[in-house]
Amino acid sequence: MKVAISAVAAGLALAMALPVQADQGDWLARGRLLQIRPSVSSTTGTLGVSNEVVPELDFTYFLTNNIAAELILGTSRHTVTASGASLGKVSLLPPTLTLQYHFSPKETLRPYVGLGVNYTRFYSASLYLGATPLNVDNSSFGGSLQAGFDYALDKKWFLNFDVKKIYIKTDVTNATTGAFVSQLKIDPVVVGIGVGLKF
Repeated sequence: MKVAISAVAAGLALAMALPVQADQGDWLARGRLLQIRPSVSSTTGTLGVSNEVVPELDFTYFLTNNIAAELILGTSRHTVTASGASLGKVSLLPPTLTLQYHFSPKETLRPYVGLGVNYTRFYSASLYLGATPLNVDNSSFGGSLQAGFDYALDKKWFLNFDVKKIYIKTDVTNATTGAFVSQLKIDPVVVGIGVGLKF
């Protein structure tokens, strides 16, 4: 009898010590450091966009134990080049909403994949081709792909690693005449690492 009681007590203690994972109705908040690596193509074949490292904040809501929706919030400023020469800089605000599937939400290691939609707002553009000012379209809609995992540290805190492919494009025009210059596809791979909190 004492052995059975001891076994039950040990089992309860172990269960209480294990991290509590996300369930339906839970919220997760993460802070990540992102490396943004554009995969650039343009109709002229000469445009480039710089890599950048920026902070990011995201929130995830669990619709079921396995299915969640994530919204990322962040901004970045990039140098645009033509044949290696700087044209200036432009800022991007790319909120992305992703529907995720979490494979093992009750485990310490929780991998997931996601499919989403991205809206990118271009702002604070300061671009010149020689003395000619350039404009970019204000906004872009595109898809996104995601894969990553959370690693639980305790009942609330966890580490996160995340990779996204985001599809972003805009048209570059002559700011004086409105003439079309080039279509620019940025399509970055975004690699993030950070820490999160369940609440």
